Amino acid sequence: MTSYATSSAKAEMSELRRLKSLLPPELQSWVIVEGTTEVNPSLIRCEEIGKDQVEIQIDLVKWDALAMDQRNLLFWHEVARVQNDTIPKDGWEMAALAIGLGGAVGELWVQDGLLLVLALALCGVSGWRLYQKNNGEKQIKELLDADEKAIALATRFGYSLPNAYKSLGSALKTLVENTPSKRQRSRYEARLSALKRSANKAKAKSRNGDSGEL
Repeated sequence: MTSYATSSAKAEMSELRRLKSLLPPELQSWVIVEGTTEVNPSLIRCEEIGKDQVEIQIDLVKWDALAMDQRNLLFWHEVARVQNDTIPKDGWEMAALAIGLGGAVGELWVQDGLLLVLALALCGVSGWRLYQKNNGEKQIKELLDADEKAIALATRFGYSLPNAYKSLGSALKTLVENTPSKRQRSRYEARLSALKRSANKAKAKSRNGDSGEL
């Protein structure tokens, strides 16, 4: 008799294979889809794991609670981030900032002006890069761009435009309702508001097009 654990593992592997099939052909050779092993992980996220390889990691326990169409659109959102090259990359900035600060303190002690300037310059560059990476407006724009591209990917895989918007909107509503973190919830809410505006524009454009054909 097959145990529950074995059945669950088979179901998870089946879902990962299904998601892999939802990757555009041009990404299938270098994008990996895996279940996460982290403690208290995000529902879904992507990261670079090598020079030419990206991994999309999924919390399969939380994932299983979502409807199929919701999963698909959230998955394509991450795929869009890969295509847009907006996924998190290995950060050198914190290490550089620490080295720069340490060097600045050391050069103040030995009073070497040139090395002090170089250390402060390193602090400035790494600090600016950290600011850019953590800029809230920039991050939100990247998320909104990925949502728009996820809609396009859905239509590429056979969804009608209204159903693509409906599925992503439903997924974002579910995430808003189930996310305790106020900061993360506000991001989902911003994405949902922008998606509604985009859907209304698409609907109006479609109506105008129909009127023009009459």
